[in-house]
Amino acid sequence: MSGVLRRRLLSALPVVLIAALSSCSGGGGGGDAAASSSSPPSASSAPSASSASSAPDGKPNIVYVLTDDLSWNLVQYMPHVQEMQRNGTTFTNFFATDSLCCPSRSSILTGQFPHNTGVFTNNGDDGGYGAFLKNGDEARSYGPALQHAGYRTGFMGKYLNGYEPSGRPGESKPDVPPGWDEWDVAGNGYPEFDYQLNENGKLVRYGHDPDDYLTDVMSDKATSFVGDAAESGKPFALELATFAPHGPSTPAPRDKDEFPGLKAPRTDAYDTATTDAPAWQHALTPLSDKDQRSIDQKFAKRVRSVQAVDDMIGHLEDELKKKGLADDTYLVFGSDNGFHMGEHRLRPGKQTAYDTDVRVPLIVTGPDVPAGKEVDRFAANIDLAPTFQDLAGLDPPATADGESLRPLLHGDTVADADWRDAVLVEHHHAASKKDDPDAAPKNAGDPPTYNALRTDDALYVEYADGEREYYALDSDPQQLHNRWSSVPADTRRSLHDRLTALTSCKGAQECRAASKK
Repeated sequence: MSGVLRRRLLSALPVVLIAALSSCSGGGGGGDAAASSSSPPSASSAPSASSASSAPDGKPNIVYVLTDDLSWNLVQYMPHVQEMQRNGTTFTNFFATDSLCCPSRSSILTGQFPHNTGVFTNNGDDGGYGAFLKNGDEARSYGPALQHAGYRTGFMGKYLNGYEPSGRPGESKPDVPPGWDEWDVAGNGYPEFDYQLNENGKLVRYGHDPDDYLTDVMSDKATSFVGDAAESGKPFALELATFAPHGPSTPAPRDKDEFPGLKAPRTDAYDTATTDAPAWQHALTPLSDKDQRSIDQKFAKRVRSVQAVDDMIGHLEDELKKKGLADDTYLVFGSDNGFHMGEHRLRPGKQTAYDTDVRVPLIVTGPDVPAGKEVDRFAANIDLAPTFQDLAGLDPPATADGESLRPLLHGDTVADADWRDAVLVEHHHAASKKDDPDAAPKNAGDPPTYNALRTDDALYVEYADGEREYYALDSDPQQLHNRWSSVPADTRRSLHDRLTALTSCKGAQECRAASKK
């Protein structure tokens, strides 16, 4: 069945069934819980993936598809991604260190928490491309390490907020960051049309013809990159960072009429106020009919916009098979952060510590990756750079706070003592700026600065203004009932001490130890 036909069949499903498909077991660490729009659908059983054959230089290839603001409830509309679940391994407890674009992407590139990258926002002194450069993060990116190890490296699409194709801040000469052999990156590519690409140091302007649609341009360039790499005989690593489904969520022209009448999932958290909510939520009002129509329209646009991303994955898989590289290539699919749409009565946005915003997909296929498997160990975006370097035969960098997922990818048993028990989320409040694509009105989720601890049975949030949140996930998987007032004093001290240790940790061993009870 073709992807287009499957999408049309999905669009005809009753709204109640669509909402049911978007829900699955929540919580963490392996326990079952009630439905949540941020939870992954289960991977179906399938035969084991084939073992790796002889890759160039004995090293596997790596293709990483990073989407922008893609939440778990969009995966059901992506048939090629669902096929990846059947053929590979899904991490059901994968988290972003910050539900905001630039901090998350900085952690992905370096393997470090925001408190070590120094990138907490999208712009200003503590954010954006400027902070990434100022703090020396570019040299710690996984790109230079893989290039030095003999990989042909490529980066396409969206880099970091504040990056402009015309050059570094204060410069006018187009620049290619160190570590990338192929560089095809836009600045403002959110509209998907009328953008500039820095193509290996040359500025190229694209217009508004269907062939200029950015995700499709990336797909064509990725296919060419794979073909060129196959001819070179070198292993390759390619990051494809789409702007979709980030607003305005522009679909490819061929998909603009797909999924008519589609509505956003109505989970238990939808249009439900948090009990004993922090002060920043006190002004939230019930969703009006207009609010709900807007949410449904935006959700449908998000679904339409990821169809081209799904098509790109299909084209990549076809090219890898055509070149005889499929068995030697890890294909990784993920997102920089999630997105809420009506949950907690929040209008569409992100930046909270709730699972809707920080718990995101990570799905991997490739050599010796078990098919149809789900891994519930806590993983985070800080683990990606160490993983890519480990897969390339390198020792993970000493500066990384994350750890290689390679053992978990290959189905190895990892002792509890050798893996983290919790994940850290860090977020700095930033005054909304007109040039920030993630600037949020108060009713869309614009919380004060906070640090949060996510364990298998709880979410604990410390706000800089002194407020606290505590959610018991066994009974409250959608994080609707703040029970901080009833938490015993000794538990409060333990949570605070654990979170404090995580927010100052450096290096994988220290950060793993800080996560322990």
